[in-house]
Amino acid sequence: MNDTSVTSPHTFYIPVMGIGFTADTPLKVAKYGISSVISLVDDTFIEQMRRYHSERVGLDYIEISKTDADPRANRITAYLNLLDRLVEEEVRKLQASPFAPGSDITRYYELLPEGSLKDSYREMLNVQDGARKEELQGELRRRAVPGSIDVNIMTKMDRSYYRNGEMLPPTFADAMAALRGYANSTLNSSIVFSAGLNPRLYTYITEFEDFFPNETGEIKKRIVLKVSDYRSAVVQGKFLAKRGLWVSEYRIESGLNCGGHAFPAKGYLMGPILEEFRSKREELVDQTHELYTKALKAQKPSCSPASREVHITVAGGIGTTAEHEFLLKYYNVNKSGWGTPFLLVPEVTNVDEEHLEKLAKATSDEVFLSSASPINVPFWNLWTSASEESRRKRIEEGRPGSACPKGHAKVFNTEFSETPDCIAARSYVRKKLAHLEQENLTEEQRKWHREEILAKSCICHDLSGGATVKYGIDPDATPAVCCGPGIVHFSRIASLEEMVGHIYGRLSLLTTSDRPHMFIKEISLYIDFIRKEIEKFSLGILNNAPKYFEELKENLSSGIDYYLDLAEQFVETKKKRFLEDLKSQKEAVERIFASIPTHLRSEESA
Repeated sequence: MNDTSVTSPHTFYIPVMGIGFTADTPLKVAKYGISSVISLVDDTFIEQMRRYHSERVGLDYIEISKTDADPRANRITAYLNLLDRLVEEEVRKLQASPFAPGSDITRYYELLPEGSLKDSYREMLNVQDGARKEELQGELRRRAVPGSIDVNIMTKMDRSYYRNGEMLPPTFADAMAALRGYANSTLNSSIVFSAGLNPRLYTYITEFEDFFPNETGEIKKRIVLKVSDYRSAVVQGKFLAKRGLWVSEYRIESGLNCGGHAFPAKGYLMGPILEEFRSKREELVDQTHELYTKALKAQKPSCSPASREVHITVAGGIGTTAEHEFLLKYYNVNKSGWGTPFLLVPEVTNVDEEHLEKLAKATSDEVFLSSASPINVPFWNLWTSASEESRRKRIEEGRPGSACPKGHAKVFNTEFSETPDCIAARSYVRKKLAHLEQENLTEEQRKWHREEILAKSCICHDLSGGATVKYGIDPDATPAVCCGPGIVHFSRIASLEEMVGHIYGRLSLLTTSDRPHMFIKEISLYIDFIRKEIEKFSLGILNNAPKYFEELKENLSSGIDYYLDLAEQFVETKKKRFLEDLKSQKEAVERIFASIPTHLRSEESA
């Protein structure tokens, strides 16, 4: 069991990416003190990965089949235990390796950012006295702590299961079983909950001791909430606190400037959201800790409450060391998340050779916010991926839709059956297209709906394709790639040293000179998003347009005003470009709202 209670020495982490891209990233980076996150969506894929890595290192593999009494949870537990064991072995080897060029422990310290630990390493290198050098090396070996093996659950992906026609108890649902799988593992790490509050899932956490503090206030399995704004943090944090559960970290992510699923938040921009956390951080801690200590005392009187320490981290479109450092220093965040750029680091993430080349060549036209996700949430997609090519080919051949081999998205739709169906499945697509022809729609509306129906992909399966192709598990898989829009500014394959060096400002991997600041890019993405929303409302696809657009306009405008003041915090060379870009985006926002048809505006703004 790796002890990750000591904070990782790095100021960045690698967030969850798709299903397969970071599935075994801890095996590659945890020993160097870098934390990363694994998706727990697909237990079939997780079982395939357990077999692959067991056989790779010569360990016996005993299959956990679908007929097991608790297959999903047991598969997840077994895989996480394997990762924990293998990383622990790697860390022991690293700590025992010599401080010599090319050794693992030398690599550990060379990768570190500037700071006291790096200074101690340099001091050791410069010491000439043999006994003193050996003493310093011993201390450095003890301080070479691993990164955390964290896991992610999308709270809304909570499909129920049936056996012999009867629905199984809620604890066998996808998210519940995944939670149990993690809870029963040997890991000392964090679970990241994303996509919002799931009351029954959050309540279920209380059944596992590892989420509660021990006699000294230490928590073996910590809770991290991925949130879109401060209000979400307060609501979810209080919900858990009232059950004696402490949220150790709030992970803020841009609504649009990210990879994977995007959650547009009515024009709320990253800067103002971070500012609210910055100014109300203590208030958040005070509110939740009081509820937490009261509930914990009632439920677990022998436990000592966890410390009031709460980490704030942020991810979404970060691409330069200047942005990374600004987030750490100005907003006082503990770490930033770097995802998309690591897709071009094959020793860290799982991307097959074909898609590495496609990612390196990707243009802004090829990376698009799609309707591919069967959970009906906007999804960043690569147009040239095998998954997208396969989807378009099936449409051309007259057999649209997917085979739906795993069904993890069979949660949200019961339009044509009593049991939920996946809206990317071929059976559903066929029925929906037939039903569409019978509806009383204009030709423009019919065309829009048809494109939406046909856009859906089997990402539950395809997002593991990069790994299953790379490792020869499923050579015929058609990988989907959920890179964020920032990938277009990174156009070459890099090593771990190079990417970490880029994050810490030792070198630059940017291959374009026109990359906008992450805050500016988010505004431009909202403008593109609003343009598509206007089209939908104009077609009569959605209702309540006046209020909706008024909220978007108000939030974007106040965000831009905030950035005008924030620019004073930038160094002069950066401030000039930022203000010029901000002025252009402000004008673009004004133009896009001026273009809204009169009948879609509120009376006040018309």
